[in-house]
Amino acid sequence: MWFKLIILGAVFLQPSFTSVFADDEIKPFLAIFGKPLKDAVMPEDTVAKSKIELGRILYHEKRLSRDNSISCNSCHDTKGFGVDGKKFSVGFDNHLTGRISPTSFNAFMHLSQFWDGRAPTVEEQAKGPILAGGEMAMPSADAVVKKLNGIKGYKDLFKAAFPESSPSITYDNVGKAIGAYERLFVTPAKFDKVLGGDISVLNEKEKRGLKSFVTTGCVTCHTSNLLGGNIYQKLGLVKPWPNQKDQGRFGITKKEQDKMFFKVPSLRNIEKTGPYFHDGSADTLEQAVDIMAKHQLGRELSDNDISDIIAFLKTLTGKLKPSVAAAPKKLSLIHI
Repeated sequence: MWFKLIILGAVFLQPSFTSVFADDEIKPFLAIFGKPLKDAVMPEDTVAKSKIELGRILYHEKRLSRDNSISCNSCHDTKGFGVDGKKFSVGFDNHLTGRISPTSFNAFMHLSQFWDGRAPTVEEQAKGPILAGGEMAMPSADAVVKKLNGIKGYKDLFKAAFPESSPSITYDNVGKAIGAYERLFVTPAKFDKVLGGDISVLNEKEKRGLKSFVTTGCVTCHTSNLLGGNIYQKLGLVKPWPNQKDQGRFGITKKEQDKMFFKVPSLRNIEKTGPYFHDGSADTLEQAVDIMAKHQLGRELSDNDISDIIAFLKTLTGKLKPSVAAAPKKLSLIHI
């Protein structure tokens, strides 16, 4: 897989096109990215709908944190492109998380979750921060279940969502419900019209940016229709990364070859999800593109190239359906 991607990037390292692009000159690039994203569809099944709506409530439920102040939505805002816009998120007792909170949008399609890939699915990922001491800080899974059992309304909601589960309120079911909701987090964008065959929606600057994105070698890692999220890569592949305190996947696998390897982030909505990188070390997208070219590819990009690439990246910005992003209607549940 790696060999094919590297060769694919090399194939496109060809002399530049003229300043005006014909559609036929753009089409060869598009095969790299695959099929367009499409809006998620709400299932017709009553139980599946109940699970999603329960997940929506739990995603916004601050009482899943020890001091009732933090929800999933606090750091992964459905109305803020799945992020909180902070270098490090604020957890329980004002603790700062050690890594930037990645967007939850489109995340269910990634090969794994978290920067280090320690959770295989969004269902498993959802259970992590709730128990993390520096995040939502609930003391145990049993404590979460006990708390939910003590909140009026949740027993009926869990029974509707998990009719074959006894008891219905379990910690695994919390993760399953939140995951079911997050699987609606799809954000089709302008670029998906291009992937669907309508190249005319791109202006000349965006076309130049697409060409530069490919020929510079960005597609070696940022491939597929998510433009990332599907491989691990060493950060500082050519030029060592300045911050070596966080060793990425090495912290999980303890394998020497995994030092400084992180999951390659998807570039969907990258315009709206700064600061950038796991350590929040780039404040602007201009800085991020420049840093990546130097550290990953050994390339010096001109200001014009950076500007063009960013114009292309902005075609990846999309929003959730309002019906998906909306806060739940049943957060009026009260303690008993």
